[in-house]
Amino acid sequence: MCGIVGYVGFQQAAPILMEGLARLEYRGYDSAGLAVCSKGKVFIHRAPGKLSNLSALIEKKPLTGQLGIGHTRWATHGPPSKENAHPHKSGRIVVVHNGILENHAELRVRLEKKGRRFRSQTDTEVFAHLIDEELGRKPLEEAVRRALRRVKGTYALVVLCSEQPDRIVAARNASPLVIGLGQKENLIASDVPAILGHTRDFVFLDDDELALVTAHKVQIRTLQGKNVRRKTRHVDWSPLMAEKDGHKHFMHKEIHEQPRALADTLAGRILADSADVHLDSAKISSRQLNSFKKIVIVACGTSWHAGLVGKFLIESLARIPVEVDLASEFRYRNPILSKRDLVVAISQSGETADTLAAIQEAQRLDARVLAICNVLESSIPRRSDHVLYTHAGPEIGVASTKAFVTQIAALALLAIRIGRARKTLSRAEAVRQLAALSAAPQLLERILRNEENIKQIAKVFSGARDFLYIARGINYPIALEGALKLKEISYIHAEGYPAGEMKHGPIALIDEDVPVVAIATRNSTFEKTLSNLAEIRARDGEIIAVCSQRDRRIATYSDHLIPVPRTIETIEPIVNVLPLQLLAYHVADFNGTDVDQPRNLAKSVTVE
Repeated sequence: MCGIVGYVGFQQAAPILMEGLARLEYRGYDSAGLAVCSKGKVFIHRAPGKLSNLSALIEKKPLTGQLGIGHTRWATHGPPSKENAHPHKSGRIVVVHNGILENHAELRVRLEKKGRRFRSQTDTEVFAHLIDEELGRKPLEEAVRRALRRVKGTYALVVLCSEQPDRIVAARNASPLVIGLGQKENLIASDVPAILGHTRDFVFLDDDELALVTAHKVQIRTLQGKNVRRKTRHVDWSPLMAEKDGHKHFMHKEIHEQPRALADTLAGRILADSADVHLDSAKISSRQLNSFKKIVIVACGTSWHAGLVGKFLIESLARIPVEVDLASEFRYRNPILSKRDLVVAISQSGETADTLAAIQEAQRLDARVLAICNVLESSIPRRSDHVLYTHAGPEIGVASTKAFVTQIAALALLAIRIGRARKTLSRAEAVRQLAALSAAPQLLERILRNEENIKQIAKVFSGARDFLYIARGINYPIALEGALKLKEISYIHAEGYPAGEMKHGPIALIDEDVPVVAIATRNSTFEKTLSNLAEIRARDGEIIAVCSQRDRRIATYSDHLIPVPRTIETIEPIVNVLPLQLLAYHVADFNGTDVDQPRNLAKSVTVE
């Protein structure tokens, strides 16, 4: 999401930092700032909005110095503002940070009791105070190491100190950082494109590692102090390839970003001690959640499919009736709503015209509105009573992938929170649900390692002109989403159906030329799904099965297998959609279509 750039060497830092931040603009941001160290003092410029606002500040009052750090922020804690923009300062310490500090609230209380004064609403400022408190006469890297032992959460952290102006310290946990190696200069960034114009030689930090970076050396240690030897990687990318992190298309990059996007969406929201969920920005109380008699989900396209999964989740875990409406049809059906109803509006962009119209209709009928959205301060969150942000980061590819997965995660969190508030979800079951949700990012990583198998299946069927996708229960919306992804980017006709509906019409289409993609993981509907697969096999249909790992039985019903790790049924949609995204991507790539910008489609549908 956010962008980080750091420089230490013998050139003026500010122009290099600004160039790097400009190269990261594609990631999306709502504010920006620089800190430059000169003659034992640190000078900071920050501005909300676009980089041009920060440039105007620097033009009026230039920043000079040969060491500095810069940041573009996508807000999580506190709205976009000058005060909340990075870098943040405490005493001699200045920091920039990507990620989410989960225990920031308790640390902030402790620091305030010691007389520390906070100037922002961010979790990041806690890092500055912790490191300044630890500094004393220690080397900066030791102070950072000690401070990090006190925090929980994800971070790409870059730190400078006015009293030690020859060095920058960087640390990583579950948020990327890369070090660029130059001649008598070294650079730090959250992503390769930021500094590709200055070097092609990079060192990539791993989790729980800390780097001391000066103009002449880079020294990497673990947080426990053990030296790390890391090979230099030469990156021979064009600037556009660098933005894609070496991937052929943005969509492919974004599919691979899903484990991180999912982890970022969950971070700080799972309360393990109380087996509950903290909905942070939603600002909706247990009393309010208890008062609702019905929930109506409105959305379009991929977000509508997420809403269908949400219906299963909320009704199962919270035991409250849920309707799911296409936003484009909602206001034309004269809906029945009241102040006792909650409307959940889902939109990746936050600007979807049909969903905005649905919100207006809901509010006209006195219903409360909660938005699930990926873009801070976009129109839908601003017009809603409550908002639950996903943290997928910018999604460049028109066909949504990581935004969809994080929408399902947000709906799962909402379902658990409502269930706990209404006392329909026991502590034991909440623990089970939260544990499975927390494990999902690692399961996605495992599926990505099996991509070559999916690619080879895609090659076999890239010439097909029709596909059917089938599933049952909570996975039925994933069949719809898999079919949508294929037709969006490959222009191949594809339809999704509940597997039980095959015999009510679609089975007439089955022959050896129509591949059927079946979601047949081991769950409560597994036996029923096998019966449907038998019907397809009897009619010479060729079956691609998304199945549970080490499931020997499914092989007798299928021609091609895509195994996925096992999880509980409510979390299966997050796991099962990933191979369908990869299948669609590789079919489209084999056919040579414009994967990132398919014909006739727009990323944000702002017209009816």
